[in-house]
Amino acid sequence: MIARSTVPIDWSDVRTWPAALTAAWRGSLRFRTMVLTLTLTAGAILVACLVMAVAIQSDLFQSRLNQVLADARRATTAAQASLDAAEVTDRIETQQLLTSVRGSIVRQSSTELMAVFRVPGQPISGLAPQPFTTGLTSEHVSAQLREAVEAGANGQWWQSVALPAAGGSTVPGIVVGQQLQLPGGAGAYELYLGYDLSGAAETLGFVQRTLWLAGLALIALIGAISWLVLRSITIPIGQAADTSARLAAGELQVRLPVRGEDELATLGRSFNAMADSIQGQIHKLAELSLVQQRFVSDVSHELRTPLTTIRLASEMINDQRAGFDPATGRAAELLHAQVERFELLLTDLLEISRYDAGSVQLEWELKSLTQLTEDVVASMHQLAEQHGSIVRVLSPGGHTPSRMDPRRVRRIVRNLIGNAIEHGEGRPIVVTIDSNREAVAVGVRDFGLGMQPEHVGHVFDRFWRADPSRKRSIGGTGLGLSIALGDAHLHGGTLGVWSEPGRGTHFVLTLPRGRGIVEPASPIPLEPDAPADDIAALLQSTAPIDVSTLVELNQPDVRGEER
Repeated sequence: MIARSTVPIDWSDVRTWPAALTAAWRGSLRFRTMVLTLTLTAGAILVACLVMAVAIQSDLFQSRLNQVLADARRATTAAQASLDAAEVTDRIETQQLLTSVRGSIVRQSSTELMAVFRVPGQPISGLAPQPFTTGLTSEHVSAQLREAVEAGANGQWWQSVALPAAGGSTVPGIVVGQQLQLPGGAGAYELYLGYDLSGAAETLGFVQRTLWLAGLALIALIGAISWLVLRSITIPIGQAADTSARLAAGELQVRLPVRGEDELATLGRSFNAMADSIQGQIHKLAELSLVQQRFVSDVSHELRTPLTTIRLASEMINDQRAGFDPATGRAAELLHAQVERFELLLTDLLEISRYDAGSVQLEWELKSLTQLTEDVVASMHQLAEQHGSIVRVLSPGGHTPSRMDPRRVRRIVRNLIGNAIEHGEGRPIVVTIDSNREAVAVGVRDFGLGMQPEHVGHVFDRFWRADPSRKRSIGGTGLGLSIALGDAHLHGGTLGVWSEPGRGTHFVLTLPRGRGIVEPASPIPLEPDAPADDIAALLQSTAPIDVSTLVELNQPDVRGEER
């Protein structure tokens, strides 16, 4: 299965929500698409609902307003007709007429909210009745509306106001104002009718609630549909990712389930065809590799018998080279040297074939890495002197015996020191042995020319050389570092390399102290510290350098006991 990093969500702790949501946003295509779909859908529905609500509100208000104005105009026209047809002789009759007209207005206008005021500025008349109000007071009629009504005898004006309701509350309403002309010289009066709009407000509220509920239901429906659609798409994608990961891990027999004839089914068939092709190619390569391994092993074994005979003959000829002429004597030396190198190459090829076949067995012993390294350095002392190099051993740790195959570890250390001598340009070589609770390690540092960064990754390749034109001075086969890396892995350890042009090269071999420790932390850093350059300068000086001085320079915290 594909491993995904997830952030545990503790819903009781709000502080974990941002990290969990961020991880879900980055790691889940379904979550990201659902969030985008719902966000955009909610935004679109919100805008649509707002536009519809505003349009419905405006249309509803305008319809109610037109109805109110027509109702008020009809009631006012009927009242004015009654007033024009009446004849009054005194104030009492005028007051009775106005009362009668009030009842007619109530019947015609379908509202009981009314206020009647005499238009100010008229001559005082004995026939003018008293103003009156019914549920509508002068507080509900603004000064601007009264001025408009007083100025226009034949006009109709309206204004939105808050009308009184039961319980001391208010409701939205409209006040319509017009003038009435009373007969008999009573003068002009202002007529104001109040209309309650609470019914329209309730209708508008119902429509708005319906819109919002429908919008929420639509968002939920779109979310469910999106989830189902995404699930039908992301599940095959997840299966493809999981299958590809298993295929990359070496499970070559896994395949994608194919259903239907759509694009996903076509993708599944193409993926399975690719997996079949890869599996076939890998099987062919494995068979070819097995044939090559057998060929190398068989050839190496077959060559050992004639090579042994040739080596014996070359040794006999080389022993008698003093009696030959100079040219023949030199040829005998070259023949002996090349036969030895050929035998070494055959030995390495046999070892490589064992690694490829997985038939290498370790012979475990308890051995001190420090003692083993010192023995190797002592055996290579003459070779170092021939190249003008000084080899110094620093051993703040690694004295306690550890479980290893001494023959193979000795071969690794010999190979590393031999490479350092060959490529060290006659400069000092520092060999460091140290240990911690998990591992023991040995580092071999030279101060030669170093390697380019693109060459460092190829040092363990078989027969690889950074400079093919450069001649090997100690007769290497080109397989030593590859075999050394295999020996390190057999021990469960690591073999790393650091190199920089002008600063030299540093190899670090790290071996675990016991079983069950995989790739332990090395007590020796792969990239050397800056004081190592100072040590190199001291080693190149003419004054003799004591080993304890070097230990103090390199490991200032070293104690006298084994770590």
